[in-house]
Amino acid sequence: MDNLSAALTILSAMITPAILIMASGSLILTTSQRLSRSMERVRKLADQYSTLTSKEVSSQSDPAEKSFLLDLLLRVTRRCRLLQRAMTCLYLTLGVFVATSIAIALFDVLNLPYAWAITLLSLIGAGLLFYASLLLIMESRIALQAVDREMDWVMRVSK
Repeated sequence: MDNLSAALTILSAMITPAILIMASGSLILTTSQRLSRSMERVRKLADQYSTLTSKEVSSQSDPAEKSFLLDLLLRVTRRCRLLQRAMTCLYLTLGVFVATSIAIALFDVLNLPYAWAITLLSLIGAGLLFYASLLLIMESRIALQAVDREMDWVMRVSK
């Protein structure tokens, strides 16, 4: 009975990192999709900008439109960089939470008195997850600003 109780205690302790691993994986998936869409947007805006600045079109193109496209291109580039940093952070988070789960099992099985290491790993993982969340919030704000800017442009041009 004592062995079963000990095994259940270890498994219970390993559940929390497993839930955080799933949450990190979910964030990685959605962030990857956001990055992919942003990269597509960069390519589309770069093509539009390139077309506007080509020699034959350049003389008849609107300088305000060039400026507008360049502004959008800079914003989406910034978004991509934030998303790449967030992805790196989320992958590190995932690794730290996996390490925490493994450490819980190993330290208990080997009777190692290093509970502080598990706590430290957990804090590092939580800190990385928090930082990635901040990066994603910043990216979302840039995306919202870009959409607002585009809507303003469309309204101005359509008048």
